[in-house]
Amino acid sequence: MTAGQAFLWVLALIAFGFCLRRGPAAGHRAVADAGRNLLKILPMFAVALPMAAFLAELVPADAASGWIGPESGLAGIAIASFAGGLMPGGPFVTFPLVLTFAKAGAGVAQMSALITGWSIFAIHRIVTWEYPVLGWRFVMLRLISGLPLPIAAGLIADAVLQVLPITLGRP
Repeated sequence: MTAGQAFLWVLALIAFGFCLRRGPAAGHRAVADAGRNLLKILPMFAVALPMAAFLAELVPADAASGWIGPESGLAGIAIASFAGGLMPGGPFVTFPLVLTFAKAGAGVAQMSALITGWSIFAIHRIVTWEYPVLGWRFVMLRLISGLPLPIAAGLIADAVLQVLPITLGRP
């Protein structure tokens, strides 16, 4: 177990303690809800993790280096920012793909921009939720105001990497 996982367990147990303070029924509901959510998520993990491993083996080792590699600079950061906004699906799709890109030569700063672009500009979320609920005027305002953020994230990550070398994946 990593320190991060241990920290999350401690937070979960503290939250459970607060539920129990409200009464045994609240604690029981929380545990039952957590169990239901876990049963929903486990099948996604069962598909996403092998998919990431298969993709990592299928993608050539240097496939991403030219477009979004560490040496691609601002152009690679811009490409990754745009690609992030086009990536479909949630974290079960996105993060395995990021690891696949990393194995294929993508740069850390570029992947920072890609994840930020995915977080801010996810086209699937805009079409499915944001536009129908909030309308195009709000969507356009949010997109315009958020436009520089993925590129800024990539450039800041690149500057940090000059001082603190970081790699993708678990230590």
